[in-house]
Amino acid sequence: MGKPIDVTDETFEEEVLKSDVPVLTDFWAEWCGPCKLISPVLEEIAEEYDGRVKLTKLDVDENPNVTMTYGIMSIPTVILFKDGQEVERVIGAMPKHRLLRRFAPYIETA
Repeated sequence: MGKPIDVTDETFEEEVLKSDVPVLTDFWAEWCGPCKLISPVLEEIAEEYDGRVKLTKLDVDENPNVTMTYGIMSIPTVILFKDGQEVERVIGAMPKHRLLRRFAPYIETA
């Protein structure tokens, strides 16, 4: 589970909303520099919390429906979903310790 899973408009509901573990979804695009900075940090978190969190990536340029549904206006945006609901949202790249401070309360109780 530690490796990121690419999701699309078609697979988002099954992979994210119906997941039995919390899901970090990274809304990104190929041309986005800060997206490339945060990606390895999210992968580290997914590895450390393997079995307690799933990491998914959604390319906003290729998947407009989910992007619009969640009102993604800036990238990177990372949303933590738990039991099919958004519980935390982080916009922009930030250091690992700050991301963990935001996400850990939802992951550790999973």
